[in-house]
Amino acid sequence: MKKTFKIGFLVLFLLICMIPSLGLVVTGISDGLSESGEETVFPSLKNVDEEGESWNLDFLSDLGDWFEQKFAFREELVSAYGLVTGKVFGTSSQEQVIVGTDGWLYFTDTLSDYQGTDLMTERQLFDAAHTLAMIQTYAEQNGIDFIFTIAPNKASLYDEHMPYYYSSFCSDENNLSHFLPWLESEGVNYVDLYAVFEEQDEVLYHARDSHWNNKGAALAADTLLTALGQEHVSYENADYEIRTDYIGDLDEMIYPSAETPEEEIYYDPEPQFTYVSEVESNYDRRIYTLSDAEGSLLMYRDSFGNALLPFMAENYGSACFTRDQPYQLNSDLASGEFTALVIESAERFIPNLATNAPSLAYGYVADESADDLDYTADITNLVAAEAGAYTKITGTLEEGSYEVDSRIYIRISGDIYSLTFEAFPFSLEDGAEGFVLYVDNTFLGILGGEEYSYEMGLS
Repeated sequence: MKKTFKIGFLVLFLLICMIPSLGLVVTGISDGLSESGEETVFPSLKNVDEEGESWNLDFLSDLGDWFEQKFAFREELVSAYGLVTGKVFGTSSQEQVIVGTDGWLYFTDTLSDYQGTDLMTERQLFDAAHTLAMIQTYAEQNGIDFIFTIAPNKASLYDEHMPYYYSSFCSDENNLSHFLPWLESEGVNYVDLYAVFEEQDEVLYHARDSHWNNKGAALAADTLLTALGQEHVSYENADYEIRTDYIGDLDEMIYPSAETPEEEIYYDPEPQFTYVSEVESNYDRRIYTLSDAEGSLLMYRDSFGNALLPFMAENYGSACFTRDQPYQLNSDLASGEFTALVIESAERFIPNLATNAPSLAYGYVADESADDLDYTADITNLVAAEAGAYTKITGTLEEGSYEVDSRIYIRISGDIYSLTFEAFPFSLEDGAEGFVLYVDNTFLGILGGEEYSYEMGLS
């Protein structure tokens, strides 16, 4: 009896293991799209090129890659595994997803913020805040209203469903808490959405998605538009219906063929605007919109901007929503049409603000205090290269040569004149401190000569 049971168990185990292979009988081994949507081509034993035929020595490796792409019942098996590990053992089968209680899912990439690990250095916090302050100054000098905002991580607002083995190590010391004082000291027009959402009695994020729901997006938009002084439609008391038809991004990741629809709010009427051209989704890299409102908006955003976009688009006559990183301000502001500039960043992306200096010709420094600095020609790894109508100048600072809040000035001298510019600071991947400066070639033309010398001063 025991022997029969063991044999039966072994046969069942082998059959389960063979499901992906046996499934090829159903899906076939012909070329075409795999279950993941990728083009598949069965590998050949021989290679054919201009020199003739030769044996394909990588056949077994190619066969393995083909099998991964052609894997039968991939999504069903992934979902089944996710359901067993999540529902039975309370753990996640997908390293990017944290399985919480009561069906809640969290994005693993936000865990370091939640636990206060991988903290930015004080210099990196300065880099991020001062870069935003420089962008704000440029915008205001050109008659453009500017605000910056951070979309809070879901775990930062709603951590009651986080697993106990993570919540036990929750910390109030994180990049967001450390960043706020720097934003204040640099005078950045910051809109605190964390405080706004924390005041709400109802949950405004999805349980199985990493973002806010439509009601949360409407609240965020109302807050931002109020801060900008833009006349706008408020959805605080608007009519809406609730449909259980929303599939969360985290749900799709962990249960690709067994998602659980959850409630979403749909306003009636919905935000009134039109897309300038066809879009695949609000996650497209660049989206242009039109409406009957006044003003023109340029908004740099991430995935939190997907639900936010309609509520912002409705309230500007024209708008451009872009996911470009770094921010391409030289080209985006060239038209001179925008009346408002908004930068939205998810909480988990705060470190990116210190490592991605914008493409922006900030302008020369008229402040005489910059002329009183000690300038040196010793700039490490200086590179000056043509970048369209601009010259892009980059370099690194010698370790120990700068303070936490040192500003970087570059003096460029020609045969006749010299001009001083402030460069954007940024942190390199290896921890070194760098800078980038875009100079309009028109400025360089008045310096005289064809060769220029570069000196650096630190405040």
